[in-house]
This record gives sequence, C-alpha cells and structure tokens, in this order.
Amino acid sequence: MLTFDLPWAFAVLPLPLLLWWLLPPFRETTPALRVPFFEQVASALHLEPSTGAVVHEANWVQRLLAPLCWILIVIAMASPQWLQPPLVRTQSSRDLMLAIDISQSMEARDFKDADGAPVDRLSAVKSVVREFIGRREGDRLGLIVIGQGAFPQAPLTLDHATVLLLLDEVRIGMAGPQTAIGDAIGVAIKMTQHSQAQDKVLVLLTDGNDTASRIPPEDAARIAADNRLIIDTIGIGDPRATGDDKVDLQTLRRLSDETHGRSFRGEDSAGLEDIYSSIDTITPVKVERTEFRPKITLYYWPLGVASVMLMLYHLIAMLLSMRRRSSPPEKSTSAVSA
Repeated sequence: MLTFDLPWAFAVLPLPLLLWWLLPPFRETTPALRVPFFEQVASALHLEPSTGAVVHEANWVQRLLAPLCWILIVIAMASPQWLQPPLVRTQSSRDLMLAIDISQSMEARDFKDADGAPVDRLSAVKSVVREFIGRREGDRLGLIVIGQGAFPQAPLTLDHATVLLLLDEVRIGMAGPQTAIGDAIGVAIKMTQHSQAQDKVLVLLTDGNDTASRIPPEDAARIAADNRLIIDTIGIGDPRATGDDKVDLQTLRRLSDETHGRSFRGEDSAGLEDIYSSIDTITPVKVERTEFRPKITLYYWPLGVASVMLMLYHLIAMLLSMRRRSSPPEKSTSAVSA
C-alpha cells in the first residue's frame, strides 16, 4: 500500500501559481546602442520592433515540463513509502515456573498410567506436565527441581521443546533425598525478579513437607508476594504418613493464600490431570501481539524522474543551440533584370 509520511507537503503545490499571481514580472535594464538606421537593421534581420519590456515566452515543452517537475518534487517532499504486509511479533505476558519434587519419596508406585499399570509418582507427574506444557503456547516456561536443594533445570524460555527435553532428563533423587520447598520459592523469585511480564506464576508440586530449606517456606512466600509471584501448590503425598513422606497440606495452603494462589490435592493420575486442567483454565495463556509494517522509501523515484527530464531538456536545448550556431547563414539571392 502506498502512503506518504509527510502528506502536509502537498500544501505547497499551488505555491508557483501564487508567486506568479502576487509577484511582479521580472524586469532588467540593459544598455542600448542607438543607431540612425535601426529600421534598416530590423528589416534586414526580419524583426518587428516593439515598445516596452522584453519578455521571453516559454515554448510548449517548458509549459508542460515546469509544472510536471514541480509536482514530482512535491511528491518527493511528501516522502512516499510503500507499506509491506505486517510482521506480527508474539510476546508472552506471563512467566510460568514449574517446580517439581524429585525427592526419594517420589519413588512410591501408587499412581497408574493410561493402561492402568502402576508407575512411580514422578513418571505420572511427567506425563501430566508434558500435556500441560503443550497447552501453554505463548507463555515463557521454566523448570525447577526440588530435593535437598532447589535447582533451575530449565530457564524461562519460549522454547517449550527444550523444556520438555530437560523434563525427560529429570530423575528421582538427582537433587538429593530431602525436600526444600522454601528454597524452590526463592529460586523462582530470583528467576523472575527482572521479568517484565504482567503475571508471574509458580506451580509447586510436592509429596512431602519441607525438611531442608535454608529459608522457611512462609517467609519465602511473603517475599514472593512482594515480588508479585503467585504460587499454586499441588500436594500428592499422604497427609496421614509420618516423617518426610507426610505432605503438609496446611503449609501448602498457607503458601498459596499468602500469594493469592490456589492449593490442590492430587491422589492419582486422573486427579493430577484435573488439577493441571484447572490451572490451565484459571490461568489462561496471555499473549501480547505487536505488529510492525516494513516501509520502503520511494522519494528518490519522483525526484530522479524530475532530474532526468530537466537534464534531457537542457541537453537537447544545448545541442539545438550549438547546431544553429554551427550552420552557415542562408544567402539571399536577388534576380537581376537587364
């Protein structure tokens, strides 16, 4: 599509007509030579004397070329541009961190796969999280593993294929046998503290209570709230168990309440799928789309056409003038009668 960056430049289009109408014609005084035989000279040169100023009249080429060149120059001043099809840039407006407990208690085979075969808790979690990641197109995703410490497994990225690859590499116990929930929240805060996203969400899944954090989970949750980080918690352990295998649902609920998040309890694979589907519904994908239309500048085309026409006109005029000067004058013949 053709557009003009400076359309107000067309306001100067009638300027030559205004100058011609308002300004007086150009006059020039030149010295003259008085001769007593002026009429004979004019007759010999086939000229008809006239009184007043000498005004050089323009030929038809000049009358056509002058306004055409002025129009082209004004078009160039208006900066014509050709707009190409828009380029759409998709930018995430949400950062979503997934924190997964990989302590030794995740070895318990109390979950079932799609075929009904018993699987360990981590395998069931991986299967559900893979489907969840596939539905989060447009979000920046990050992955944190929780054990005796909390470690970023995948940084915040739009490359979901890489996040899935790093998720497959997670193994039970690779981060230690204990659970550091408070440290996981601290890692999520650090990974999102410089983010410009409108929403920052941490989905924390664990099957035990906090036994190894250097910072209490409640204190970490208060810091998360100050940094606008929402925490959704998922407890999949047995609250009736003892020791590290007991999931502290009350603490997880307090963490969510402190950051205006939600707390869930998952007892089997179907329950986990429902939980992640609920999170997917409650926390929809938010994407900002910005459009950029490339512009091709075209001002040099009308300017070049005007320049070429003027040069050709003056070149032809110069050649014709040189030809007239080089041609011998015509000799007049007179009949002599005897």
